[in-house]
Amino acid sequence: MEFRRLGRSGLSVSEISYGNWLTHGSQVEADQAEACVRAALDVGITTFDTADVYADTKAESVLGNALAGQRRESVEILTKVFWPTDPHGVNRGSPNNRGLGRKHIMEAAHASLARLRTDYLDVYQAHRFDRTVPLEETFLAFADLVRQGKVLYVGVSEWNAEQITRAAVIARELNVPLISNQPQYSMLWRVIESQVVPACVREGLGQIVWSPIAQGVLTGKYLPGKQPPEGSRATDEAGGKSMIARWMRDDVLDRVQRLKPLAAEAGLTMAQLAIAWVLGNANVSSAIIGATRPEQVRENAKASGVTLETELLQRIDQVLADVVETDPRRTVTP
Repeated sequence: MEFRRLGRSGLSVSEISYGNWLTHGSQVEADQAEACVRAALDVGITTFDTADVYADTKAESVLGNALAGQRRESVEILTKVFWPTDPHGVNRGSPNNRGLGRKHIMEAAHASLARLRTDYLDVYQAHRFDRTVPLEETFLAFADLVRQGKVLYVGVSEWNAEQITRAAVIARELNVPLISNQPQYSMLWRVIESQVVPACVREGLGQIVWSPIAQGVLTGKYLPGKQPPEGSRATDEAGGKSMIARWMRDDVLDRVQRLKPLAAEAGLTMAQLAIAWVLGNANVSSAIIGATRPEQVRENAKASGVTLETELLQRIDQVLADVVETDPRRTVTP
C-alpha cells in the first residue's frame, strides 16, 4: 500500500481508503463487515471513512467494533456530520438534529466518538454545505473541537469551489486545519476537475474521492440490454439502486464493456483500472472502496501504486467520450 499526504497537511493517508456507506449496518451482517475491515488492515489500508447517517448510525458502530483493539495511532478514522439521525426513533423531527449549526455539530461529534469507540477523529467532515447557518458559526464549532483535541483536522464533502474558497478564508482566520474535500469522482463523473480541484489546490485541500468505480458500473458486471444481477447494488431498493440509476443506460453500459480489453492489456481488473485512474489525478489523496466480501478488498487494493500510461488514458477517454459527465453545475443526489 502506498501513502499520500492529505492536501498540504502533515497527515498521510493510504491511497486506498475503506468506506462503509452502503454496506455496514445495512447490506451485510456485522461479522462479514468486520471480516472486510480485517482484510483492509491486512493489505495495508489505514484510512477508514464513515458517517453518522450511514445506516442511521449503525455503520459507525460496526466500524468502531471492527477497529477495537487496533493501535489507535496506526489508523485514520474519518466521519461526517450534517444529516439527521434517529437510531431510537424519537428525535428525527427535531429542528436542531441536522445541518451545521453549533448545537448539532457538538452533539453529533460526541455521539460519533462514542460509537466509533475513540477519543478523537482524524478528520471530521461537513457532509454537505448548509446555506441556513453562517460559515463562521460552523467553523467556530469545528475550531473548538480541534482545540479540545477531539478532532485533528476538518474536511468537507460535496462542496463547490466557491463554498470551499469561502470556508478556507474563515478556517485560516480561526486556525482550523481544513485539509480535505470528499467528492464523487470516477472515469464517468468528472465534475470536480474544472473548478473544485483548482480551488482545492489553491487552498491546500486534497480529495478523498468516493465511488471511484461508479457504484460498481465500472466493474463491467452490468450488461447493456440485460437485467442487473440479483443481489447487486442496482437491485438494492434501500439506496443503492437510486444512486446507480444514472449509469444504468445502455449507451453507458456499452461503453464500459469496451474498456474490458484495455484493462486486460494493462493486466488489471476493471475495478483496479477505475481506481488507478482516479489516483492518477495529483490532487486525489485517496480513493474510497467499499466491499461486501474480503476478497473484493484484497483485489481492489492492488490498484495502489499503479500508474496508467498516457496512451491508455487517451484510449479510455476515446471509449467513454460523450457519456462522461463534466458539468460543474451537476450535483450528486442528496
